[in-house]
Amino acid sequence: MASGYELLKSGEDNEVQSPKPYRTIRRVAIGLVTCLALVTLSFLHVHPPLSGDLGAQDQYDGDSVKTCASPTPPAARPPAPINPWASLSIEQTVQIQKWLEEPGRALNLTRGAISKPSDNHIFMIEAYYPPKASVLSYFSSLSSSDIPEKYARVTIHHGSAPEPVVKDYLVGPLPIGPSTRMEHLTEVYHLDAIPHNARGFDTRDWTSPEIFEKMAAPLMEAYKELLGGTPQDTLTTAGSGPFSFDGSFRRLWLSWRRNTPGFFLHPLNLYQYVDLSGTDSSQWHQLKIVYNHQVFSSPESFMEAFHNGSLERVPVIDPDTDLSYSTRKRIGAQRDLDHLPGPRSVSFAGLRFRVDPDLQYVSWMGWGLYLGFDRDMGLSLWDIRFRGERIVYELKPQEALAQYAGNDPFQATTAWLDRYFGMGQSVRDMLPGYDCPHEAVYLPATTYSVNGLTTQQRAICVFEHDSGRPLTRHLGYEENEFGAVKGYELVIRSIATVGKCFDYIFHLDGTIEVRVSASGYLQAGFYDTAQGQYGNRIWETSMGSLHDHVINYKVDLDVAGTANSLLKTTLSQEAITQPWFEDDWGDEVIQQVVTREYIDDENDALLKFPANFQGGYAIVNQEETNKWGISRGYAVHPGYSPIHNTVVGSKRLLKNANWARYNLAVSRRKETEPSSSSMWNFNLPGGPPVDFHKFFDGENITQEDLVAWVNLGMHHLPQSEDAPNTRTNTATSSFFLTPLNYFDHDVSIESTNAVLLKNPEKPGDPFTYDDYGVQPAHCLPEHPSPFEYHPAKMFDLDGIPAPASSIEDMRKASELYHRIKLEL
Repeated sequence: MASGYELLKSGEDNEVQSPKPYRTIRRVAIGLVTCLALVTLSFLHVHPPLSGDLGAQDQYDGDSVKTCASPTPPAARPPAPINPWASLSIEQTVQIQKWLEEPGRALNLTRGAISKPSDNHIFMIEAYYPPKASVLSYFSSLSSSDIPEKYARVTIHHGSAPEPVVKDYLVGPLPIGPSTRMEHLTEVYHLDAIPHNARGFDTRDWTSPEIFEKMAAPLMEAYKELLGGTPQDTLTTAGSGPFSFDGSFRRLWLSWRRNTPGFFLHPLNLYQYVDLSGTDSSQWHQLKIVYNHQVFSSPESFMEAFHNGSLERVPVIDPDTDLSYSTRKRIGAQRDLDHLPGPRSVSFAGLRFRVDPDLQYVSWMGWGLYLGFDRDMGLSLWDIRFRGERIVYELKPQEALAQYAGNDPFQATTAWLDRYFGMGQSVRDMLPGYDCPHEAVYLPATTYSVNGLTTQQRAICVFEHDSGRPLTRHLGYEENEFGAVKGYELVIRSIATVGKCFDYIFHLDGTIEVRVSASGYLQAGFYDTAQGQYGNRIWETSMGSLHDHVINYKVDLDVAGTANSLLKTTLSQEAITQPWFEDDWGDEVIQQVVTREYIDDENDALLKFPANFQGGYAIVNQEETNKWGISRGYAVHPGYSPIHNTVVGSKRLLKNANWARYNLAVSRRKETEPSSSSMWNFNLPGGPPVDFHKFFDGENITQEDLVAWVNLGMHHLPQSEDAPNTRTNTATSSFFLTPLNYFDHDVSIESTNAVLLKNPEKPGDPFTYDDYGVQPAHCLPEHPSPFEYHPAKMFDLDGIPAPASSIEDMRKASELYHRIKLEL
């Protein structure tokens, strides 16, 4: 049979035959037994057992096992009938697009798909989040008159302006009507306008005919002989960034790679520096060529060295070399019992979390929250409440940095800020049963691009799982002290194609775990002996280059209200004497001591975790105490790999990622400081639109509305085991938001998925127990749906369903500057 299963065989030719009389008697006996079995089964179907299993439907299979309830979540009960952070619908986006294109707007727009750099075109349309005060006012009253007005953020590339610029606008209120207006959005930036050379990513940077004619055509002979192919067949290229320092130019290094599966791991030793400044592509040109550490100022000087024999060459690998090491195709002997499917999670009693798919609201075990989604960073969480109290107003990733090192022009100049490319826009449907468990509930997300709108049906997944360990337990012998609470968790997940898995994990004790894991291909460098101190060799001519990942999160905690303070706790040691110390041990004891202090000045709130983690930081409300008189708070607790960026002072990250220098920072919340970064920061490190350090201007942060900016990441020194892909078990980082004297006791004790043991009455008897009436359910689960994976749903800018994209178009939208296919 398929899938490695095989039925037990019967009736083989070598079966031992019984004598005929005995066979006759056996047939009679079998017939009687069969009749009796049929009567018994009929009775069972008419008179089912009195005891029932939770969540099972009144259906039975041939063995009288009930069929489990369908894994559909119960309806949620959101605290308000709207989601103030909901994305724009396709209809709303199309309405805005058409309103902007009206002649009365005088924007002179050209649709992005056909526009040139010298045209005006819309780069983005998405929802703009309402002010916090407006949302809280509405949640307090739930009056329709208090519903916050909805606005859209619109980004326009003004390529036809006398001085080309990029501007963001607010359009609203929505829906479009007589009162709708358009205003230049400046208050959230430290610049009035974005230089056009720092504009959003643009495929025209490599599809312009001038690029091929000026950069590639003169080198075709060299490509073939030095790299073993041409851009027309076996070669592809990639660009490094940032592309500008201050917007006065737009330039990037191109690195060549073999055009083979896993091309990321097949770099070649040729680099070209190209100038794409301005809006006139006829003026774009090549500035420099580097081959095997030799520098040339023009294609002519390079080709002259190529022809006259002065070029120091690198051996070309044999064209028949097996390159399959970079593919994900399984290799090696099958492991013992690996032909069997592994365990899978089944909620036998039905799903225990609630979902409102329209409002994108989720609740579980006292937790409740809304979801948001945007082009820049994808999934965000809002109005997170636990046991009826708001704990977090906003929990949202802000930026993802990856800074590389190397002894070549490409790796040494790479400092990615992924927000520029759109972490949300790079989200793709998840693989059911692999990215999320079979019974996960999926939610969609829609993003805008110059080519149209894209809907991913499985952009977000929600599931509950058993952590496999108790949340609390104790073995004891006094009454009511022996027992355990099951460690169930709710996970909300989204995965971006840049290789990052974003998890938000909710625990029964009021803790939120924020975790990011990475997997995917390395940005490999060409290996030679000069590269040893910058990474590890992972193949014949490939090395894994040393780099840092740092991901920044905004955490707007509201601890027992919006008036909060920053508490610093320090652990140190002291030497003390006491009159009751015994002479046997001397008159001095050295022990730990805790010091608590409040940080009052914003300038003192750019923080790193103490050495050996001897202390920490928490957001507390000094005016609200628990039963024991201690200020209620939530601690920002480090989890896996709590790092910050290694490099400080690099010109490519001079001012545009200052947040990465710290483990966390705490500032006073302002509507004019909604994010620690912007998509434009990537190309403007010398003068970014959002300069994080400008948030910290000496304001008092005692009993104010505060925001914690928390970093996750890893120092990644790649190794051979990172090929073909990095593993999520080691490439992971996390932090916890955990109650700190917020409650009077551990509230997970409320869970009835727990057991309390009682001592036996007689020695040798088993312990009795109380399971609070929650007993294991037993039923026959639905068969998992057959695996299937479909491309995203595409819509044109008029909202009309578009034809399915080709694989090549899908690659362009996904791989961006990582794989540039020069158009001939």
